[in-house]
Amino acid sequence: MNITIVIPAHNEANFIAQMLQSLVQQTLLPKEVIVVNDNSSDNTGEIVQNFIPAHPFIKLVNISSSGEHAPGSKVVNAFYQGFYQIREDYDILCKFDADLIFPENYLERIAEIFKSDPSVGMAGGFCSIQRDSDWVPENLTGKDHIRGALKAYRKHCFIQIGELKPAMGWDTADELLARYHDWKVVTDESLLVKHLRPTGMNYFEHSGRKQGEAFYRLRYGTFLTLIASAKLAALKMNPFAFLHYLSGYFAAKNKKRPFLVSEEEGRFIRDLRWKNIKKKLGLS
Repeated sequence: MNITIVIPAHNEANFIAQMLQSLVQQTLLPKEVIVVNDNSSDNTGEIVQNFIPAHPFIKLVNISSSGEHAPGSKVVNAFYQGFYQIREDYDILCKFDADLIFPENYLERIAEIFKSDPSVGMAGGFCSIQRDSDWVPENLTGKDHIRGALKAYRKHCFIQIGELKPAMGWDTADELLARYHDWKVVTDESLLVKHLRPTGMNYFEHSGRKQGEAFYRLRYGTFLTLIASAKLAALKMNPFAFLHYLSGYFAAKNKKRPFLVSEEEGRFIRDLRWKNIKKKLGLS
């Protein structure tokens, strides 16, 4: 299966060499890797350029976007600047972050998952963080969710869910829409990816409010938002985050921010969320 990888990168000089090295050592090499150097002020672009002579499947795309911290929209917009540069036809499209180190069999295993079941639309492993000398799972989401850092899509699934949403919550919306179109989302706990910059090292109140806004724009409704906000704040071990999520949700509701999904898709999302909650509580 032909695998194309797009990597948005902004000031990733401390990590991207390790990330690219892990990709060029894969047991199944990608057909194309496109690194989008998004307005970096460090030598991210130079580091990527140094890999290209020995690994011509790597391509560097330089863009100039706003330096503003814009959760969700900045990374999705950069991703599409790379996506528009794809040269090879692909079977699997990956969006990876630049601060990861992949195990050598990662791409081979992802390809096996897609090959084994044609109804699988998305697949991925899990991020891990270093604690002392060990790497342990970064448990910030459920076992059925693929982090935005390491998305892999079957081509027809990617086309069917439509464009990724340039907003906080895009990496939840894509999975929900994949399931809406009857695609399976598969995770593999054996695929632990080293996350060199753990999520939440820098918590921004702005990001929390954007997350709350995403709950509104995904049509969660108030009660589901309360549950999701409490769960996420607990995982981040940040009680103030709960207040920021709710503040963002109600601000978006008062401003009547445009939804990211249709009314029908929203009903499906709410029904799916409630079904999962009841399942975890042993009520179904």
